[in-house]
Amino acid sequence: MLKIVDTFINGNKLLSKGGLHLVALSGGADSVALLLVLTELGYKVEAVHCNFHLRGEESDRDEAFCHNLCESLGVRLHTVHFDTQAFATLHGISIEMAARDLRYSYFRQLKEDINADSICVAHHKDDLAETVLMNLIRGTGLMGLTGIRPKNGSVIRPLLCVGRKDIERYLSALGQDFVTDSTNLVDDVTRNNIRLNIIPLLKGINPSVTESITLTAQHIIDVLPLLEESTNHWISRCTRNTDEATEIDIATLLGSPSPSHILYAVLSKKGIPSQMISEIGNRLDSQTGTMWSHDATTIVIDRGKLLISDRKTAFRETKIPMPGTYILHTDKRLCVEYVEYNDSFTIDKNVFTAQMDAATVTFPLTLRETRNGDRFTPFGMKGSKLVSDFLTDRKVNLLQKQRQLCLTDADGKIIWIVGHRISNDNKINDNTIKVLRVRYL
Repeated sequence: MLKIVDTFINGNKLLSKGGLHLVALSGGADSVALLLVLTELGYKVEAVHCNFHLRGEESDRDEAFCHNLCESLGVRLHTVHFDTQAFATLHGISIEMAARDLRYSYFRQLKEDINADSICVAHHKDDLAETVLMNLIRGTGLMGLTGIRPKNGSVIRPLLCVGRKDIERYLSALGQDFVTDSTNLVDDVTRNNIRLNIIPLLKGINPSVTESITLTAQHIIDVLPLLEESTNHWISRCTRNTDEATEIDIATLLGSPSPSHILYAVLSKKGIPSQMISEIGNRLDSQTGTMWSHDATTIVIDRGKLLISDRKTAFRETKIPMPGTYILHTDKRLCVEYVEYNDSFTIDKNVFTAQMDAATVTFPLTLRETRNGDRFTPFGMKGSKLVSDFLTDRKVNLLQKQRQLCLTDADGKIIWIVGHRISNDNKINDNTIKVLRVRYL
């Protein structure tokens, strides 16, 4: 047992002999074996026990056991108590999820407080197999089929090289007792159901099913770097990032070896659920304007492209009562000033600068997003035009249209489509004496 774990730790470069390592100690067989193995191998460890107060006297029994074990080993023990039920109710999550969140949050904080190198947890091969099956049942992607990794940030799993039977034989050989969590013997949650019912059924077909699942997970882990390299290559080919959105060229995406995988790789990072990703993938041939939304993310098809945009807050309409510099809630600025129109005047060609005949502009001005039905007379034209049609002619995509800013005068008339064009009614002419210059910075 010691040799197998030692080889696994060294082979995966999990722990250093010179560092301090926290061991998550519940009192169960797995965590007790982990503490004993690391102690025997000469690692400097401290233990941490969480009392979730979910099993009455049994919870207190576990804490007392951990205290006595650590005292006999000369290992420092950190204990913490949680009102897990109250936390779960407050956050609207399951007891299992609440316990996990509380546990790992405390582990990370304690690690920093005592300057430990890592947090060691006692997951083993059987846990890995259960995780793979659980993810498979839920309809996971390839990453879910890798199960549990030996190292995830500062969380280390030195026992992934052994199974539950190995651990029990090891403790039996040492004459070391441990406590049993009675809730693990009830198949009322998915993992327990898999452990108590599904795994034994599969072992009836293949007694080495745990080893087989572990081996399959390792095969997937081995091939992931190659898959990741190919995925990143195709993502770079079919996507383009702008200030407004991530654009996916649909034709290029469909020309990839696996459009659904590439789409999943891009959208899953945005928190889009798998079911919605599948729906989007099946409707890539939909007409322009087809749209999906999830939380703050909007996805829309626009002229052969899939546009993905994150937006936390909408633009707030801003009143401009007089010339000056205005700090907008987007951290941008709007600078409004009068400039004399004389021989030294020059036209600023920056698209985010508007220069208009001041005599044609009446304050207060308003900076807002364009609306359906907005019209204006673009510079150089005589008749008015729908702003949406003007923006379409400028090849502005649907998401940019929805967020397009315009500046209006006291009568609500559009005098500038920000970043594009002023109204022809406000252009500088031979009779201009003073220029109103507006800069969107």
